[in-house]
Amino acid sequence: MASLTGPGVAMFSVIAIALLMGAPQAAATSDDAFSERVQHGHMAEGAASGPGYQKQFWNKTAIALGNTYRGCIASNAGDKTPFTLVADISPDGHPLNVEVRAPIPVAQCVAAQFSTWTFPAPPKFPGSVNYPIIIDVSVK
Repeated sequence: MASLTGPGVAMFSVIAIALLMGAPQAAATSDDAFSERVQHGHMAEGAASGPGYQKQFWNKTAIALGNTYRGCIASNAGDKTPFTLVADISPDGHPLNVEVRAPIPVAQCVAAQFSTWTFPAPPKFPGSVNYPIIIDVSVK
């Protein structure tokens, strides 16, 4: 009969525990990074240049985003679960690092299309080359 004790089993147990402990921490880190991006988006909105850029951004984006959202809902069984999209807008107006929470099919559909659009050149955001954007999507 094989022994279930000894240094090999102890090492396996330590590795398994480390892997299990690492998984929730990785998720928390990802959630923390997303939350930080949301916070940066709110800071950008509240900055002196925020309202002016928000107006330019929404003048260019509102109709396209509405049409995209409706199309994504229609192709995903009418799921209207709220979600948040964050992105960084490059100095030349291209979206980078587009990410959504909750990662449902409708949100992923919107993010995929949003990633291909071009926006007005954003103002400078302290500490970053790119400008953070946050969009909360919900149906009321």
